[in-house]
Amino acid sequence: MDPADSHTDEIALSAEEYDAVRAALARVTSTGGGAQAHSLLAQWSALVDEVEEGYSWCAPELHNDLSCRNALAGVWPLLPSRVRAIRQPELDCIDVRYRRATIPWPDRPEEGARWWTWRVPRRLEVEAAEQRDPDWPLGWEMMPFPRPASVEVVT
Repeated sequence: MDPADSHTDEIALSAEEYDAVRAALARVTSTGGGAQAHSLLAQWSALVDEVEEGYSWCAPELHNDLSCRNALAGVWPLLPSRVRAIRQPELDCIDVRYRRATIPWPDRPEEGARWWTWRVPRRLEVEAAEQRDPDWPLGWEMMPFPRPASVEVVT
């Protein structure tokens, strides 16, 4: 969503739309808008790639990594409707991939505010020395529920 990259195929944004994107980003991010918006979608997609392959960091790091999706949630309603319409299919696709690569926390709704924070990667990659069978691997043991059978721990 960087104004320079705010197009899908041949769709160009107006100067007013570019300014609105910058203003929305400046309100939500600490970088003042610059190239951050397109970068947020790229960061979200890259994180989902990593989760799909097998997330190799700890639970607190995943929480930190989800800041790009949190920022998208904050900026999205501030964007011009046409910009949202152009980018919504891309965001929806990334969200679907994340849902497929994760499972919801037990007893948490799968929808709602910041739904992405209440999910666990289906595949956790850990070093063999760190694995704790059958429980959570090191860095995940603070989870408030036992490791679901659908969460695979691989070395």
